[in-house]
Amino acid sequence: MTVPETTATTATTIATTAAVGEASGAEALRPHAEDAFADELKALAAADDRPRPARWCLSPWAVATYLQGGTLPDGTVITPKYVGPRRLIEVAVTTLATDRALLLLGVPGTAKTWVSEHLAAAVSGDSTLLVQGTAGTPEEAVRYGWNYAQLLAHGPSRDALVPSPLMRAMADGMTARVEELTRIPADVQDSLITILSEKTLPIPELGQEVQAVRGFNVIATANDRDRGVNELSSALRRRFNTVVLPLPATPDAEVDIVSRRVDQIGRSLDLPAAPEGLAEIRRVVTVFRELRDGVTTDGRTKLKSPSGTLSTAEAISVVTNGLALAAHFGDGVLRPGDVAAGILGAVVRDPAADRVVWQEYLETVVRERDGWKDFYRACREVSV
Repeated sequence: MTVPETTATTATTIATTAAVGEASGAEALRPHAEDAFADELKALAAADDRPRPARWCLSPWAVATYLQGGTLPDGTVITPKYVGPRRLIEVAVTTLATDRALLLLGVPGTAKTWVSEHLAAAVSGDSTLLVQGTAGTPEEAVRYGWNYAQLLAHGPSRDALVPSPLMRAMADGMTARVEELTRIPADVQDSLITILSEKTLPIPELGQEVQAVRGFNVIATANDRDRGVNELSSALRRRFNTVVLPLPATPDAEVDIVSRRVDQIGRSLDLPAAPEGLAEIRRVVTVFRELRDGVTTDGRTKLKSPSGTLSTAEAISVVTNGLALAAHFGDGVLRPGDVAAGILGAVVRDPAADRVVWQEYLETVVRERDGWKDFYRACREVSV
C-alpha cells in the first residue's frame, strides 16, 4: 500500500523559492543556495528550452551551467559555483537523472557540501532536505520517527509519524542530501539500502510504505580521510555512483576559488571588498599548496607537511578572518599581519610536530623569498 501525500510540500519551483528568499532569506547570515542565487536560477529557467527530467526545475544542461557558470543568450551572467573539470559536474548531474544515487568523495575542503547544496537547489529548488551525518545520527533521521505525545494518546498513525528528510523527498520527488555519510554508524547507513535499491520505505508499524515518486534521488558526501571510521558496506556502495572531487589543479584556479568565495562571504558580513588583497590571497594559497604538496612551487626545496589538510576551505576562512581584522582593526586593506595568525592556526594543529614543520618552513622558505619580508616578520611575531 502506498501512503498518499498528507502534508503540504516545500517549495518545488524556482518561482516559489524566489518568493521565500525575498521574504526570509534577505536577513539570513548564510542564505540557502536557492535563495542566494534565486535570480540566476530564474534566468536559467526562463532561458532553458531543453528536456527536463520529471520534477526537475531545470534541464541537466542548465544545472551544469548553474554550477560551472556561463552567459545566457539575454546577457545574464551565471557565476561559477564550482571551479573544476566540467566533466565531473556533467557526470554528477547525469547520475541524478538516473536511478543511481550520487556520492561526492574527496579530501576535506574540496567543496563537496557546497556542490551537493547547489545541485539540490538547481534540480529540486530546495536544498534543505538534509541529513547531517555524525557518530550519533539515529536511524530515525534516515527513516522516520514518532511524535510520542500523539503515539501515546492515539497509538500508531500517520499523524503520529515524523517523516525524515529522505521520506519527504521520496514522497515529493525531490533531492535529499546526506552529509558525511561515513560518519554515520554502519547499521544506520544500511537503512539506506532499501531506499536506494527498492525506492521504497516500509512502515511496518502501520502496515504501509512510502514509494518514491519520479524525481527522487540522494546526494551523499564523504571524506577520503574518514576511511576506516565507518566504511560503507559493499552493498551500500554499489547503490552509489561515486564522483571524486579533486583539489584545485593549479594555483591560479585555487586563487580564483578563494577570491570568489571570500567576496561572497564578505558581502554577507558587510566586509570591504579586497581588490588590493589579491596578493595576500595568492600568498595564503601558495603557503597552503607548498606545505600540502611537500615541495616549494619551483620544485627546488622538499618540505615536511603538517598534520592538517590545509584545504581550499581553510584558505577561505583564513582570508575572511584577515579581512575582518583589516576592516575592524586596520585601514580596510588586507596585509600580511592580518593573515599571519590565521595561517598559524591552520598549520599548527599538533602543537609539537606541526610547530617544527612551520618553523622550518618560515626559516628555509619564507625568510629567503623576495617580497615576503613583511609576511615573515608578521609570522614570527605571532609564532613566538
